[in-house]
Amino acid sequence: MESFEVAVVGMGALGSAATYHLARRGAKVVALEQYELGHVRGASHDTSRIVRTSYGSSAYVRLAQSAYRDWADLEQESGERLLTITGGVILLPTDGPYSASDFTAALTECGVEHELLSPDEVHSRWPQFRVPENVETVYTADTGIAHASRTVATLQMRARVHGADIRDRTPVESLTPDGDGVIVHTANGDIRAGKVILATDAWTNSLLDPLGATIPLDIMQEQVSYFRPAEPEDYDRAVFPVWIWEDHECYYGFPTYGEPTIKAARDVSENRMTPQARSFVPAPELIEQLTRFMHGVIPGAGPELRTVTCQYALTKDRRFVLSALPQHPDIIVGLAAGHGFKFTPALGRVLAELALDGESTDDLSEFAAADSMLV
Repeated sequence: MESFEVAVVGMGALGSAATYHLARRGAKVVALEQYELGHVRGASHDTSRIVRTSYGSSAYVRLAQSAYRDWADLEQESGERLLTITGGVILLPTDGPYSASDFTAALTECGVEHELLSPDEVHSRWPQFRVPENVETVYTADTGIAHASRTVATLQMRARVHGADIRDRTPVESLTPDGDGVIVHTANGDIRAGKVILATDAWTNSLLDPLGATIPLDIMQEQVSYFRPAEPEDYDRAVFPVWIWEDHECYYGFPTYGEPTIKAARDVSENRMTPQARSFVPAPELIEQLTRFMHGVIPGAGPELRTVTCQYALTKDRRFVLSALPQHPDIIVGLAAGHGFKFTPALGRVLAELALDGESTDDLSEFAAADSMLV
């Protein structure tokens, strides 16, 4: 039986980042992906993802600060430009479930520069927005865009350069912890690993359920739409920010990025389906809902041009899971709950640290598996 120090299961953003960091540290690592690399069945494909430090929780702000350092390190090590900084706004209705004061308090605690803007100040700076009077806006200059598919491809390429054994089209059928590590049963034969990192998102419980270690997941098909404004230069990243609307229904969007369109989506559309039953067909009612919102808040957005789908696997309270399983400590789980891409290089690093060192240099106390498991 082949033997490895660490086996990584799943080669989306988190798995690719973990494989990269493990290989960079000299570990003997095998990475297993059930589909082809770069596939569109998960949540790591397409182009743009938001990067930001602006969270209403200091735990996530601190982890985001670590991630920015890891992004810079990855760009330097790879020679790739993966981030584009644009500045960004969080738009928070005062009668909604989220408070601007939570954001400003967390950012202040962590030393992140920010501004609290009135609707008039937002309109003066970005007349493209039509912001209601009851909205407070938090601006952070460090917000920007990560190129999603390029990031994943870069991590995989650099992992191979450092010696990682990456095997696509290799489904993992089950795991057998035996006290001396874990036997990974794949469709192409068994592998022994000292540690296993599961970066399997919506497929996680197919491997955890037989071990009595279920982590409840709310799985849904999400979709993002690209709008074609009549004046695309008004939405260039030099003059228009990344934005997030935080309310009972949340939306987010981008300036133009590589084409004369602006991308936007509703966050958590509640279009539930399993990976096996996923349609990959955008829901027309969600396109209509998003279009109404866009034309209300960004009147010049223009018509919807195309819509593509992805997949969310949400934990309770959308809390990250970054830890070993309490009952099977040689199995480490990484779940990012639909908002983790911005943290990609840091999440890969901390998962690698857990596998090789047993602990991370970042504070992961908020992200223990035991806090999210079915008990």
